[in-house]
Amino acid sequence: MRDRETNRFSARVGRYARVGSNMSGIAAKLAGAKLLGKDLDKAKNAEEIAAALGDLKGPMMKVAQLLSTIPDAVPPEYAEALATLQSNAPPMGWAFVKRRMRAELGADWLSRFGEFDHAPSAAASLGQVHRATTPDGEPLACKLQYPEMDSAVEADLSQFAMLLSLHRRMRPAIDTSEIAEEISGRLREELDYEREAAHAALYRSILAAHENIRVPKVHADLSTRRLLTMSWQEGNSLLSYKDAPQEVRNRLAQTMFEAWWYPFSHFAVIHGDPHLGNYTVFEKDGEAAGINLLDYGCVRIFPPQFVQGVVELYRGLLHDDDARIVSAYELWGFQNLSRELIDVLNVWARFIYGPLLSDRTRSIADGVSPAAYGRQEAFKVHQALKELGPVRVPRYFVFMDRAAIGLGGVFLHLRAELNFFALFNDQIANFSSSAVARRQEMALKRAGISEAV
Repeated sequence: MRDRETNRFSARVGRYARVGSNMSGIAAKLAGAKLLGKDLDKAKNAEEIAAALGDLKGPMMKVAQLLSTIPDAVPPEYAEALATLQSNAPPMGWAFVKRRMRAELGADWLSRFGEFDHAPSAAASLGQVHRATTPDGEPLACKLQYPEMDSAVEADLSQFAMLLSLHRRMRPAIDTSEIAEEISGRLREELDYEREAAHAALYRSILAAHENIRVPKVHADLSTRRLLTMSWQEGNSLLSYKDAPQEVRNRLAQTMFEAWWYPFSHFAVIHGDPHLGNYTVFEKDGEAAGINLLDYGCVRIFPPQFVQGVVELYRGLLHDDDARIVSAYELWGFQNLSRELIDVLNVWARFIYGPLLSDRTRSIADGVSPAAYGRQEAFKVHQALKELGPVRVPRYFVFMDRAAIGLGGVFLHLRAELNFFALFNDQIANFSSSAVARRQEMALKRAGISEAV
């Protein structure tokens, strides 16, 4: 068994070496073209990069998809190609699962469960989930990390650095240094399942009074840094309701809005990866009743002042209050603001905040086709920043932007029609940064989290 594990790791290292070689070849081609003053086919280069990164079956998929949502973090052609990448890590076999579980819980690990499914019920970028039960029959979800993921993450981050270095050779509009720090820091955090357990406890505390939102309970005695055991949340895929009556889809979308914006506006906490696989729908009496929140690996805890910046920017855009808008961007961490840069940032801000600015029932895209949603704004931002850049994007922007676009994608899939203005203003009514700070401090203490950021 040991040889098989070693070979498996060797194969992984081989894939990284091959990808690194491919990326180096692309880099050499770009450098040569720049030296000779030649134009390159960016679409073809994007396909080559996507093909090179496509060999990575894990953390790099998260990095690529994060980059694809930020205007001009990489060229638009690259963003489009990266957005198509999917994580499809092969599951660990039962022999390997047994060895990993023994390493985490000891030789008698199986006796601590009533049942433990041999085959995984789901596979993710960093680990796989097995269904199990406690000795007295309580359903459990056991997420077990893939082997050698620390090495895999560091290898992926080195490819990430190379990707950004390629972009820097093409007269970028954005300084990606803080983006790189933020993504690298959060990705390393996702390897720590003890941290994820604390995040789940944090959300369970924050959302305790919300009966339509369920957060699993962590079983600390069956969890370690690389094994996370939580109560099993029975539910159906969100997409299985895409053809449900409008009332049902609206209710689910409103619950999603609440599940995301309430923790942020009241505790300065966001779920940074709101894609469809992280949620299921639970039913009562045969009808959709609420949302299960399943994954807490990508949780971002902000300084309360950042939430104040989000609220101030909204109110500034709503009332065309330029002073408030500038103050908000400064709270977000933007520096060296000029009139031209503010105008460019406002293009993207009005896209992100757009559904919240008009007091009426509407879809998230409001008549724009889902395929074109945000593209026009991203193009305008890209073109304008090319003239102003490089602009340093503050690190807090990364997951806020990713989460807002991801949440919008859920609303698009559900074809929801809601008064987003009313929903948002309900969340920020009587907003106070100091009150957020107090609530956050108490919630972090209850969850056993010592550091906010």
